[in-house]
Amino acid sequence: MTGTIARLPDLGWMLRPLTEIPGVRHAVVVSEDGLHLGHASAEHLSGTGEQLNRDEAESLAAACAAMTMTGRSTAALLFGGGAGVRQLMLESEHGFVLFTAAGVGAHLGVATDLEADVGLVAQQMQLLVAKIGAHLSSPARDAVSPSP
Repeated sequence: MTGTIARLPDLGWMLRPLTEIPGVRHAVVVSEDGLHLGHASAEHLSGTGEQLNRDEAESLAAACAAMTMTGRSTAALLFGGGAGVRQLMLESEHGFVLFTAAGVGAHLGVATDLEADVGLVAQQMQLLVAKIGAHLSSPARDAVSPSP
């Protein structure tokens, strides 16, 4: 049996409201297993990482998936199996990265600079997920049986 790979639609256009928040640099939608589903960058960025290209967005998607898996493992250790992770935040010398669950099997990641209002960004992420979470979902892929 031969499987086919369908090209996923780019969901980057849905992220534009987030990239319009002052201090937000990039936003990405990622499947639970690290597949890039879409990304957007703020306009008029300067310096390092002006606009995410497809390869950088895919790397960010993989990093997001790894962080959420680590968060899930930590939550299970502290609160018991089945404890889900709703939101994670990473602070660096140059800014913040926020991750939040975004529908079934998907996560939303937003990178900001240090001057961003992180509370506002987190709130707007939640509002976006509530508004269009069904479009951000990434259903589990079917297992492919090996051919005999």
